[in-house]
Amino acid sequence: MVDTATAVRRPPGRTSSGPARPHRRRRRRLGPYLLILPTLVVIGLLLFWPMIQIGVMSRQKVGNRQLAGEPAESVGTENFRQIFGDPLFWQSLRHTVYFAAVAVTLTLFVGTLVGLLLNRLGRRMSTFVAGGVMIAWATPPITAAIIFTWLFGSTGGVVNWFLDSLPDWLVGGNWTDFNWFHRPLTTYTVLTICVVWQSFPFIAVSVLAGLKSVPGELYEAARVDGAGAWRTFWAITVPLLRPIFMVLIVLSIIWDFKVFTQLFVMSGLANRDAFNLSLYAYSEAFGRLNPSLGLGSAVAAVLTLVLLFVTAAYVRVMVRQGETR
Repeated sequence: MVDTATAVRRPPGRTSSGPARPHRRRRRRLGPYLLILPTLVVIGLLLFWPMIQIGVMSRQKVGNRQLAGEPAESVGTENFRQIFGDPLFWQSLRHTVYFAAVAVTLTLFVGTLVGLLLNRLGRRMSTFVAGGVMIAWATPPITAAIIFTWLFGSTGGVVNWFLDSLPDWLVGGNWTDFNWFHRPLTTYTVLTICVVWQSFPFIAVSVLAGLKSVPGELYEAARVDGAGAWRTFWAITVPLLRPIFMVLIVLSIIWDFKVFTQLFVMSGLANRDAFNLSLYAYSEAFGRLNPSLGLGSAVAAVLTLVLLFVTAAYVRVMVRQGETR
């Protein structure tokens, strides 16, 4: 029989297991962090530690002697003053920004059109076409660069052969020996085609996944109201897929700002007029007889800060729109 007097005297909320409750609550709060701790450690070792090293080397003089074991000499902000005073840095920055603007726009445009097409196709045909376009996404960058270098090559290139077979009044002149990689404009034209070809499948599949989540009743109501395809797209599809488009835009900007492999294979280090920031950083760090890892790290640090600024702007927009709740 329970002692009612003891039960009455016992403070409310206190039980025999009361002292263990705070400990269990603490373990429940720490549990998720302990589960992601190995991932955080790996990210810290593979990402943040190299970034810290780049930040340190950007303020040091690191050349052949330092690589041989001689202590690095601290130069403060001299590396940054040197690259900011180099006209090639600003030219490379312009190339990077212009290329990213064109490539991101075309990638989103083509990817969205393909995503809308996949959504209109039947299940089997949509799966077949999506699997086909994903081959481009799965192609390694160096493989894609070699393919497009061959396609646009001045010797035996398929594109030059095709253009040369067209009437002169249409394409204007002889294309047999035309070198696409001699001038920055034509180099970045080929680079843009290559990058868009590789990137649009990811956009298309992401847009397709977003379209599958849109209720069909909304499109049915729009058709009943007499809205056309263009009006339906801007009034229903774009607002509902805005978070997806925002993520795709930021990812595309980050990827296109960091393009290196394709441009390195197509243009190399000899054509300095076609440098972007990634190729400029590599040239300063490794492409000279007396390499300067300090200068290369300074360029890499500037590129990292630009991308962090883009990411911060994206997060700010998402917070304002309430997408992070």
